[in-house]
Order: sequence, then C-alpha cells, then structure tokens
Amino acid sequence: MKRRDFMRLGLVGAGLMTLQAAPSLATETKNTPLVGAGGLFYTKENTGRWVGKEGTHFPTAEIQKLAGGVSIKVTTAHEMNGFEHYIVKHVLLDKNFQFLNEHFFNPNVDKAAISTFALPNYTGTLHILSLCNKHDLWLNSIEL
Repeated sequence: MKRRDFMRLGLVGAGLMTLQAAPSLATETKNTPLVGAGGLFYTKENTGRWVGKEGTHFPTAEIQKLAGGVSIKVTTAHEMNGFEHYIVKHVLLDKNFQFLNEHFFNPNVDKAAISTFALPNYTGTLHILSLCNKHDLWLNSIEL
C-alpha cells in the first residue's frame, strides 16, 4: 500500500469513528437529549446545557405573503456584543434539511440579528437555524 493511500484511509477511518462517537458524546454532556437531524442543535423545548438561553437564542419568524411566494423575517433576540458574543448567522433549510439560504452578521455593523429571505414558490416545512458563537446552534421549524 502506498503511503499516501495509507494516510487517506487512516483519515477516513478517524472521521467515521468521530461521527459514530458524536451522538453519544452529545447526549452525555447535556442534561436533555437533542432531537432532529443528527442531534446537532437546540430547540425551545430541548435546551440541553443551555437552559435559560432559549429566550435570546431561539430564532423566530414572521411570514409575509408575496405574489409568487413568501418573505420570511427571522429574528434572534440576542445582543450583538462585538465579536465577543453575537449571532453569527441565520440559515434556512428545506423540509429535508437541505440548504436554501443564509445570512451572515457582522457584529461591528449589525445592531440586531434580523434577516429577511424571499422564498418564491416554497411550501412545506421550513427549518430556521440561528448560530451563536458561544451558545451553539438553535432550530425553529415552521409550516408554509
């Protein structure tokens, strides 16, 4: 076996072991098991180790009907305290947890974590993610 192939195989194996161990590590370190796509996020009901943080980290959505679709205004009621503590981005995922769109924030410019997305001709479940640089990833799901 060539050295390069051996190293590649070793990296793949290490990656697979990490993926298999991640769910058990996540549930062992939090007081509430996580639900959803891989248990990688927190919800209003499942705050895990971030009990009490849901009020400022859970993203909310306002839906405005438009001709040919909707506009979604996503808000996370979180202070933008420079790069020390802020909402990094909002992400939209479709009903199959596939990427639709995202909006990054610059805490030196953005005074609030508010983003607006146009969704022409989308119906069904929409997953909204809010990522805090200190308190992880938060999920809200709505029906359109």
